[in-house]
Amino acid sequence: MEPIYILSGLAVGFIVGLTGVGGGSLMTPILLWFGISPATAVGTDLLYAAITKAGGVVVHHRQRNIDWKITGWLAAGSVPAALATVLALNLLHPDMGTLNALIKHFLGFALILTALAIIFKKALLAFAQRHASDWLNRPQHQLNWLTLVTGLVLGVIVTLSSIGAGALGTVALFMLYPLIPTSRLVGTEIAHAVPLTAIAGLGHAGLGNIDWFVLTSLLTGSLPGIWIGSHLNGRASDKLLRPCLAVMLALVGGKLILL
Repeated sequence: MEPIYILSGLAVGFIVGLTGVGGGSLMTPILLWFGISPATAVGTDLLYAAITKAGGVVVHHRQRNIDWKITGWLAAGSVPAALATVLALNLLHPDMGTLNALIKHFLGFALILTALAIIFKKALLAFAQRHASDWLNRPQHQLNWLTLVTGLVLGVIVTLSSIGAGALGTVALFMLYPLIPTSRLVGTEIAHAVPLTAIAGLGHAGLGNIDWFVLTSLLTGSLPGIWIGSHLNGRASDKLLRPCLAVMLALVGGKLILL
């Protein structure tokens, strides 16, 4: 195994465990920096995310922090959207240069959205809670359809960029379900992210967009990194770490869009 990939997995896993920021928003730009093509970086990171988040589902389920009904409505939109996106890529069969350019620009867009979600997360949550009473008057079927549409949008974004299942998905759930405890919404989004990233990742594998050597190396480092970071959670200043990460993601995203 290449030590640099193991160390990268360790670093990303540590940051994810420490801050809760999605691994995709960090790992995919790192893989691009190593010279891996955008399509392969996204495909590899999708399966990486599915495997690393699977353990989180077990923990959150034991703690009763997953609303499986909401997870189901999200997946009802995101999984078909992921399959349709992969099918479209397969049918259109663009040349590798065109595909890499499309994914690179979509990745830049998703990174900027993720940076905004990190920066304005608390403000958006406060806004949603102030207007929570308005949502109580909405019929349940309307909330279900809004959740399904949210999943559909996430399915496309995640399949083309490997980013969005964490930060964007959680913020969307905050806005839709402001009365549900934050820990339960986070657990719900993690439960939804696993099938979404697995389906999208397997779709990319079918297109040949997976580097299995890199994936194995990243997992070797990230699993202990997440464990260490999780045990240090709360000891680092969240007010400092999150803005720094957001600025970094915004800069990388802007660079990918402009280049």
